[in-house]
Amino acid sequence: MSKVTVVGAGNVGATCANVLAYNEVADEIVMLDVKDGISEGKAMDMMQTAQLLGFDSTVVGCTGDYAKTAGSDVIIITSGIPRKPGMTREELIGVNAGIVRNVAESALKYSPQAILVVISNPMDTMTYLAYKSLGLPKNRVIGMGGALDSSRFKYYLTQALHCNANEVEGLVIGGHGDTTMIPLARLATYKGVPVSQLLNDTKLAEVIKATMVGGATLTGLLGTSAWYAPGAAGAYVAEAIIRNQRKQIPCSVALDGEYGESDICIGVPVILGKNGIEEIVKLDLNAEEKELFAKSAAAVRATNAVLKEIKAL
Repeated sequence: MSKVTVVGAGNVGATCANVLAYNEVADEIVMLDVKDGISEGKAMDMMQTAQLLGFDSTVVGCTGDYAKTAGSDVIIITSGIPRKPGMTREELIGVNAGIVRNVAESALKYSPQAILVVISNPMDTMTYLAYKSLGLPKNRVIGMGGALDSSRFKYYLTQALHCNANEVEGLVIGGHGDTTMIPLARLATYKGVPVSQLLNDTKLAEVIKATMVGGATLTGLLGTSAWYAPGAAGAYVAEAIIRNQRKQIPCSVALDGEYGESDICIGVPVILGKNGIEEIVKLDLNAEEKELFAKSAAAVRATNAVLKEIKAL
């Protein structure tokens, strides 16, 4: 019996749970939220699609009852609040740090061997907080951001190439932010052909820029953060773990000398399997990419420093 818990039944969490159920990634998916009735109602709604969509997974909703999450293989944390008008970055990080640590500690009491997948923002910093404060080995703490950013990169490449989305390969490393992510255009391919041979420099630059502001673009259109792709990206990461797929997926992970960085969680390609992070993949970055990665790491560290300022670590 496989089991996944999704903490937070908002748009992202509910989408993640729905994708997990539809793809039958786990036998049981538990959604937990602090708002009375939200997770129970959404779980019931999802289960009423089971015979329409033909899936056999069970979705359970609960309000604050972590006992129902017991025995989870993977715990996906989507909890947290968006930045509100007038709220400083320190205030946002302070609130979300308290939420993420509390829900992670509560869930791990009932599933001490679970692998954590962090979606809550700021994602790299919340992943770092979870890693540093929970005492888990680094293979069991994973930030989802790179999976989402890479999916957006491939979407924009698909639009530029007018091709099938499943025939494009591309990855994004670095921090999960508009100014910190690094779409690796040099390594992107379409059916094995480098996209640099198919798109001119101007078009490639447009793709990179669109990718980097992909989240902000959607927020501008929707009036709120996106949820379909973030939720699906969380489910995609969980599936690679539950099914021991050993897929190479960019994720925010703790580095210990890899890519010249230590004491940081930041996006790099990893192999995901039953133990969580099975391997950190070392890319042969060129001088420009190394410089961009170092700048990205510095920006992530600046955000991480807030955790110490507010005494969250």
